[in-house]
Amino acid sequence: MRGRESAPQPSPAGNRRAAAPRSGSGKTSVTIGILRALTRRGLKVRGAKSGPDYIDPGFHTAATGLSGVNLDSWAMPPSLLNALAAQAADDTDFVILESAMGLFDGIPASPGRTGSAADLARLYGLPVLLVLDVSGQSTTAAAVAKGFATYDPDVRMAGVVLNRLGSERHRRLSGDAIEAIGLPVVGAILRDPTLNLPERHLGLVQAGEYDDLMAHLDRLADMAEKSLDLDAIMALATPFTPASGGFTDALAPPGQRIALAEDAAFTFLYPHVAAYWRKAGAEIVPFSPLADEAPDEACDVCWLPGGYPELHAGKLAAAATFRAGMTRFATTKPIHGECGGFMVLGEALEDASGETHAMLGLLGHSTSFAKRKMNLGYREARLRADCPLGSAGALIRGHEFHYAQMTATGNDEPLADLADGQGNPIGASGYRRGHASGTFFHAIARG
Repeated sequence: MRGRESAPQPSPAGNRRAAAPRSGSGKTSVTIGILRALTRRGLKVRGAKSGPDYIDPGFHTAATGLSGVNLDSWAMPPSLLNALAAQAADDTDFVILESAMGLFDGIPASPGRTGSAADLARLYGLPVLLVLDVSGQSTTAAAVAKGFATYDPDVRMAGVVLNRLGSERHRRLSGDAIEAIGLPVVGAILRDPTLNLPERHLGLVQAGEYDDLMAHLDRLADMAEKSLDLDAIMALATPFTPASGGFTDALAPPGQRIALAEDAAFTFLYPHVAAYWRKAGAEIVPFSPLADEAPDEACDVCWLPGGYPELHAGKLAAAATFRAGMTRFATTKPIHGECGGFMVLGEALEDASGETHAMLGLLGHSTSFAKRKMNLGYREARLRADCPLGSAGALIRGHEFHYAQMTATGNDEPLADLADGQGNPIGASGYRRGHASGTFFHAIARG
């Protein structure tokens, strides 16, 4: 997508997609490097992420100074998807959209609604920059690239970045083979472990947890300047002009003043959700449970997002002001928790070492991170009762990704009837008691 960096008059934002055959190919580091390098050149660049990812948009935001966004073809109805895409492109030179997992990875669903990055490439005509981890292969990389180039004629491979090369000879063998099939190689990155971003059980360590975040982002930008042909990459871009859309299906603000838990234990709120709440006129009032802060009692709803409470369970259990404030708030006003927030609303949380910590007790369930089992996938929820997610009967689409398991269910009323991304019933999910409610799944949009 061409941007306006060389145009005398404003034009639609340039766009392109960074994609890879699978997770772990290095596309996030490459994406961040490009975002940061172009920003340092004085361009207005925005990062976007396909699918349900809470962590990468934080790196995109830090690298560019412009808020990142999720674009999810399964969870977001087309009108909302177009509205968010158009908003991302507004007054921006380039939008770089990073794929989740592999480019074509989604779920069986109606055309264009699989949740894959390829859905977005087709819908918006995005030229794809393919990031190939070529470690352990050389000319075979051309066969992989050719497969991508021919698999779907409506998804156009515009260029290739070779990642984790071992030598100049390695670059020549793999690069020449790929260019021989007609795909330009616009970058070649030598193997360098210092460029890797550290990970934990739910993905990358979050941007806000780095002491030297900007120094690391600038190292990635230095890598991009040295190892990628950024001018050629910008030249591959095409105009980004999404169809008109609207925010009818966005999650409505749960209140006029929203007390939002926000610290290292509570971080997983999708950027588009908070942005729409503000757009709709709501005020978000953050507080930190880890700093033993209580929600502002002048707020009319409290929201505990997901995050990593299992890493901070002891500190949360000892936060007397937070605990008392939450109990007091719940006597008259709604509180909702998602995933990690849902775990904290329960009676107890067992950490990885097997130690059990008392949680808020506003709901009756208990959870364990010592007894781990991955739960992952799209979710569709039909609400059984009014709650901060919406009115009884409303359909909410979202995503579930956690390793914690329920060890006790309690006796609270179920909050929703859940189905997977293909509509297969999963059963009752979440709980509600008085003004408190919670679920393991993260809400993305109205169904």
